[in-house]
Amino acid sequence: MHVLNEKEEIELHMRPAFVAFFAFIFAVGMGAMWEIFEFGMDQFFGLNMQKTGLVDTMWDLIVDTIGGGVIALLGYGYLMTAGNESFLEKWIDDFIAANPRLFGREREGGAGPPE
Repeated sequence: MHVLNEKEEIELHMRPAFVAFFAFIFAVGMGAMWEIFEFGMDQFFGLNMQKTGLVDTMWDLIVDTIGGGVIALLGYGYLMTAGNESFLEKWIDDFIAANPRLFGREREGGAGPPE
């Protein structure tokens, strides 16, 4: 959805709250579909994918919901600050600057890698 929202050729402007809500619902829906798949495999093929049954299913859905909520909130924050440098971009830039040897870069004013 974010990609469609950012294409200039497509006249579509979704609010960040809607995109975050959709991402949350999509994550929880995919988790529910996975649990249905596990149930089907257990019933039709005699597997033990659900391990402890209802308890496993409920914990999986709880974790799906928490994970989807965290990612939706982070995505909402990103969309609200689009155009600004995010904390993640700043952290990555700082990490690369502090560790140039890991990325094949030379420090400014320093000796380069041996040739």
